[in-house]
Amino acid sequence: MDDPASDPRHARHVALPALGTAGVARIVRARVLVIGAGGLGCPAAQYLAAAGVGTLVLNDFDRVQPSDLGRQVLYGPADAGRLKVEAARDALSRLNPQVRVVGIDRRLDDTALAAAAAEADVVIDGSDSVATRLNVNAACIATGTPLITGGVIRAEGQGLVCPNDGGNDPCYRCLYDDADEFATDCRGSGVLGPVAGLVGCWMATEALKRIAGLGSSGGLWLFDALGGQWRRLALHRDPRCPACTPAAAALP
Repeated sequence: MDDPASDPRHARHVALPALGTAGVARIVRARVLVIGAGGLGCPAAQYLAAAGVGTLVLNDFDRVQPSDLGRQVLYGPADAGRLKVEAARDALSRLNPQVRVVGIDRRLDDTALAAAAAEADVVIDGSDSVATRLNVNAACIATGTPLITGGVIRAEGQGLVCPNDGGNDPCYRCLYDDADEFATDCRGSGVLGPVAGLVGCWMATEALKRIAGLGSSGGLWLFDALGGQWRRLALHRDPRCPACTPAAAALP
């Protein structure tokens, strides 16, 4: 469509004074890389596709399991055993045929990850591996690509936006630099399904804000579903972080 703002799909976004036709135009031209097509990546990708993001690149090499269906609502029982990127591509294409969905069903090495991040306007990391998260963080720092990362466990969720613009905002490794600290996961500890949806929707919201030039929510956002509470922790870059502080290597 020559004028995406005339598409009825975008009517409510065009009506938003902060977004309007200019914001919609940015969204339909945008490219977003989503790492992990699971509990967080599914709702994030769904809302980005519904919003009309031009290209969604999904990176996941797992297959749909029956135990996924309680929280990964992009998939249905018939998808069990399929590669997640293939099932997600089919579902997202039905949701919005105008969105180009690219699936990458292999683990990306450092070079390929950096190349994929460099091509993206925003990277969303919903992976379940801290090692992967640290690698994605490093790739986004190296390419100056904004990173939105989130996590869920039990009935708790968290989210962090890393602009990677040279400011005083922390990167992911400023907060978490030791994978051994994260031995628990939802397989053993469980997760309340809708919490993944809440955090995934938050990630999509932050991505759309960045794409449309509306800024982003700073700090670390924590959600306690049982207590019904969102909290924001103000954070600053760690001057000793080896990932985002160039001078850190010279510190004793």
